[in-house]
Amino acid sequence: MATDPSVTQMITTGGFQTAYHDVGSGDPLVLLHGSGPGVSAWANWRGVIPQLSPSRRVVAPNMVGFGPTERPEGIEYNWSVWTTQVIDLLDALGIEKTDLVGNSFGGALALRLAIDHPDRINRLVLMGAMGVEFPITAGLDYVWGYTPSFENMAKALDLFVDNKALITDDLIQMRFESSADPVGRASYEAMFPAPRQRWVQAMAASDDELRGIKQRTLIVHGREDQIIPPENSTRLFHLIDQAQLHMFGHCGHWTQIEKVDEFCKVVDGFLSAA
Repeated sequence: MATDPSVTQMITTGGFQTAYHDVGSGDPLVLLHGSGPGVSAWANWRGVIPQLSPSRRVVAPNMVGFGPTERPEGIEYNWSVWTTQVIDLLDALGIEKTDLVGNSFGGALALRLAIDHPDRINRLVLMGAMGVEFPITAGLDYVWGYTPSFENMAKALDLFVDNKALITDDLIQMRFESSADPVGRASYEAMFPAPRQRWVQAMAASDDELRGIKQRTLIVHGREDQIIPPENSTRLFHLIDQAQLHMFGHCGHWTQIEKVDEFCKVVDGFLSAA
């Protein structure tokens, strides 16, 4: 068990090194981060890992293209690369089957893993998830089209929360510095070039695929989300057979930050239930 969860470990996943956090022991839980500018596993899950790891093994990878994970020269960022990375990570860590929590982009990735590798996935938690088609929001279009500056990062982060007091200058500076790294910036610009509606569609599963998901699924969304429409989660709730839906009021896209204690209590209860 790591003494400081903010310190990443490295492990070989296919042809590159994945940076990840691995905290706690017991049944495994993999946390999949979102796709905002300057994001990393620790930036997304720093408040969640300490609360969920006392009773389970929490693994939070940095998906290729994000954080300190190695970026192989010439890599194309797509679902095949990301799903293969997660399966390679599970294999490398000796994890046969895991629960998944997916945030936004990570929610769509969790859905794709449940569809393509159902034998490796136990239960699903989807938080502000993509994974269905919808007209791209102005917020998501801005976030994916972000260019690095302190002012642009302040505007981007403001879109993520209902409680604006959470967006401090220190947070803006931390995320801005991460986004301005030349290697990270090049990766981010390569992922979601305009027109960006096509990337929403590329991340969407079909209704038939979603109806085929058999895993117990907790769907979580913030009512004031400006990035991913709350209606996405309502639709997923109606399509996934063993689903339950929890909507937080006075909450934006960052449920795991804005409502961290309540979020962890709901997730822990869902995962602990027989």
